[in-house]
Amino acid sequence: MSKNSTNGTNGTNNKGNGNGPRKPAGRAATERLHEERRRAERSAKIRRRTVVGAASAAVLALAAGVAFAVGGSGGGAQSGPLVVPANAGGPGGTVVTYGKADAAHTLEVYEDFRCPYCEQLETTDGPTMQAMADNGTYKIEYHLATFLDKGLGGKGSRTALAAAGAALNEGVDKFKAFHDVLYANQPDERDDAFADTGHLLDLAGKVPGLKTDAFVKAVQDGTYAPWAAEVSKAFDNSGVTGTPTVNLDGKKLEVFSNGAAVTPEQFTAMVKQATG
Repeated sequence: MSKNSTNGTNGTNNKGNGNGPRKPAGRAATERLHEERRRAERSAKIRRRTVVGAASAAVLALAAGVAFAVGGSGGGAQSGPLVVPANAGGPGGTVVTYGKADAAHTLEVYEDFRCPYCEQLETTDGPTMQAMADNGTYKIEYHLATFLDKGLGGKGSRTALAAAGAALNEGVDKFKAFHDVLYANQPDERDDAFADTGHLLDLAGKVPGLKTDAFVKAVQDGTYAPWAAEVSKAFDNSGVTGTPTVNLDGKKLEVFSNGAAVTPEQFTAMVKQATG
């Protein structure tokens, strides 16, 4: 992307025209241009990250919220037998449920581990989302995707998802903690750092008790890669068109406003209004 031009004051006559010097107007115009450039640069931090070529399936969708548009699974065929982690649920074991099983409401969260907007949502509202699950307001169902691997190239989404499957096999709490660590340490989505199982194991070290011998072997061997492909396929068939998407009892919550994740207070208010 080219930088915004700052030569918008070219042609300004600063000698005056009988009504006093025009320097203040010139300075005002320059300030306006500088402010426009600052706004553009802030927007570019997000916008430029989605420019990945004409074949890319990841595009920025702006409306009431923001999301990465789904362009098909990046999972591909995975060799090896399908091993479903312990504690997986939903059709074919493709859903991860966190919270009290008898909660009256269900919060469905659709994410991709490489999605920067998912990271923004988790960083801003993740602790509140978890707290409301812990107190029984709802249970959380995670539906995870790997489509950014196809859109951006690489295999970080599906490798991270397979590692998350290994964490789920250790326990739902271990999955949730590892999920949070991945988002807290998410690289730029163009950097395929999550494709490195050694890096994922280093991050797993931040979760107390997660790095058992079984977990390490499962991550290194890609034991849950076929499962990750099935989870991604289920996401593709869900009808969800972008990440992050958050539904409460099947009804979409607008968790982004003006290009940013809503505040924890706003999220809480939305949930309370929706649940009566």
